[in-house]
Amino acid sequence: MLILLFVVHVLIAVGLIGVVMLQKSEGGALGMGGGGMTGFMTGRSTANLLTRTTAILGALFFVTSILLVLLSNSSRAPTSIIDQGAPFAPGTPSAPGIPAAPFPVAPTQPTPPAPPSAPLAR
Repeated sequence: MLILLFVVHVLIAVGLIGVVMLQKSEGGALGMGGGGMTGFMTGRSTANLLTRTTAILGALFFVTSILLVLLSNSSRAPTSIIDQGAPFAPGTPSAPGIPAAPFPVAPTQPTPPAPPSAPLAR
């Protein structure tokens, strides 16, 4: 059902784009369009038809948008952080591990510096 409604929604969106593009530009739109009415649809009745079609397709677009949201959220149960409780139950604290070897002891006398190594030949 959700996929069918989505396909109908996309078809309505494409139809709405087409109907809006067919309408005459009234605001100038940077000097483009709005020239003589020489298209296949002329006259005042055509403007009324396009206006009504735009309004109907716009209303259908909103209805299908709301239905898509309602249907996609109906499968999820509402959750609340308060109802979920603590994210994990604290367990009993464990004793710290015993190291496998004793800690290294710091030397009492400083070690002599290492002799310089021979330079690498290039």
